Amino acid sequence: MATVMAVQVTMYLTEGDSWHHRPLHLEILKYLRGEGMAAAVAFHAVAGFLGRSAVHTAHLVEAGGELPVVVIFVDSGERVERVLPRLREMAAHRLIVRENVVIEQGSLD
Repeated sequence: MATVMAVQVTMYLTEGDSWHHRPLHLEILKYLRGEGMAAAVAFHAVAGFLGRSAVHTAHLVEAGGELPVVVIFVDSGERVERVLPRLREMAAHRLIVRENVVIEQGSLD
């Protein structure tokens, strides 16, 4: 298999983040699916922190919607560039990381 380069984006959110009164991570996944991204997933963390906030864990009775949710997606650089402006708008206050990756198996189709 020839080396295939791609771009992977990781978005650090919280479970309390919303977009038009709906969970932000689900709205991001719906948007990415509609834009034809190769793959995307959302992980609900059991513990973590964002920025300088305290560490939040699933052991707390009332975490207040602050448990981390991580959205990761991968596709070609061109497709990622196309969706990033909208994602920056949707998650304006959250960390978004982009990195070049090598597809070891599978494809972007």
